Amino acid sequence: MVQHNDLTRGPLPGLIRQIAVPTCVGMVFSTMYNVVDTWFAGLIGTEAQAALSLSFPVFFLLMAAGSGLQVGSTSLIGSALGEGDRDRAASYAVQAISFGLLASAGLAVLGLWASPHLFGFMGAKGPYLETCMAYMGPIFSCAPVFLLLYMCNATLQAVGDTRTFRNFIAGGAALNCALDPWFIYGGLGLPPMGVAGVAWATVVIHAAGCGYLLLRVRKTGLLKTDKGRNLVPRPGLYLSIARQGLPASVNFLTIAIGVFVINSFVSDFGQGAVAAYGIAMRVEQIALMPTIGLNVAALSIISQNFGARDFGRIRETLRLCLKYGAWMMLPAAAPIILLARPFMAAFSSDPAVVETGAAYLRIDALVLYGYVVIFVGTSALQAIQKPMFAIWLGLGRQFLAPVLLFWLFTRILGLGILSIWWSIFAIVWIAAGITYWFSRRKLREAAAGAD
Repeated sequence: MVQHNDLTRGPLPGLIRQIAVPTCVGMVFSTMYNVVDTWFAGLIGTEAQAALSLSFPVFFLLMAAGSGLQVGSTSLIGSALGEGDRDRAASYAVQAISFGLLASAGLAVLGLWASPHLFGFMGAKGPYLETCMAYMGPIFSCAPVFLLLYMCNATLQAVGDTRTFRNFIAGGAALNCALDPWFIYGGLGLPPMGVAGVAWATVVIHAAGCGYLLLRVRKTGLLKTDKGRNLVPRPGLYLSIARQGLPASVNFLTIAIGVFVINSFVSDFGQGAVAAYGIAMRVEQIALMPTIGLNVAALSIISQNFGARDFGRIRETLRLCLKYGAWMMLPAAAPIILLARPFMAAFSSDPAVVETGAAYLRIDALVLYGYVVIFVGTSALQAIQKPMFAIWLGLGRQFLAPVLLFWLFTRILGLGILSIWWSIFAIVWIAAGITYWFSRRKLREAAAGAD
């Protein structure tokens, strides 16, 4: 019988399903949450809807910081639990919350100062800029709410609990359907807030989620604040959290850099090509959604077993996650290839957009499993506390290789947009091969060191 919080025992297939499935369900509700925001913003007007779209890369800075620190903290807490040192795990859990709150204060100041400049760089001026800031102002002002949520979830993931966050996302998505129109149009004592209401609804829902997650973290026995005294910063633990979390945050930021680079070169072929890529990306994200839980499962299970120094179980976890990813992605390739055109036509009636996006999807279907290898492999490396690889891989995969190949093929050789799609194919599979080789090598080295 597997003990509560113990991922070092019990059948691995069951543990992977236990962690991965709720994560996948949560991703579905997260997508629904964003769709609801976009729909209600559209009722306000085109400018409000455009402001939400333009806000995504700015909001992503906050998301990257929170996600990276969450990954790093999960690794440290899980490793301590695997070693059987619950006191150290509790120290990491509490210090992660303290670290997140302090970091969020800095992000709030930086975000409020930088947002107008970032929006201006992306072309927002006058009333359009004011609309963008009406949305992002409340988000950055309440940054501690978002970072606290991430750091609470770090502890829950470390003990293998992904159901709690799934419940929050599902409940939040339902609550958002009521709060968005209420906050936008006012009523029951609230003044109408317009697009700012969309932001404040998000803040309120996430604040309620913080309370719920804190209660669940408390039940793990790891939330030992000692009346707040344990929240006082401890430099050694802060340094460990920063070493593990900041590289992961930078890796998340490289995703935004990658999208920017691709759009920069795709824009050479016109607005229709940019629209086609944007639509195809949404289809790709939906296709990859079932595999997201495998990343979390690999991180949680391998972290604890790294602490327990059970490298046989670590290798088996990595093998199973890659195997399950293949089961999900390889069969998905055929329908995407065959139905690429109808998928695109569901989002656009422009024949040129449909054709360009369908060409991307047919090639992209052949690399979906490559993404799984990259994501699971980097999660395994993060779990054994080798976080720097993700940065170098991210910079190479998202920036250096695309800039060189896209520039060579399109601007020097004068090839068409298909050369960009095939370059992405090559970059992803080369990165997947490097990730697979490097993760297995580091696991062998760690096992040899333990022996």
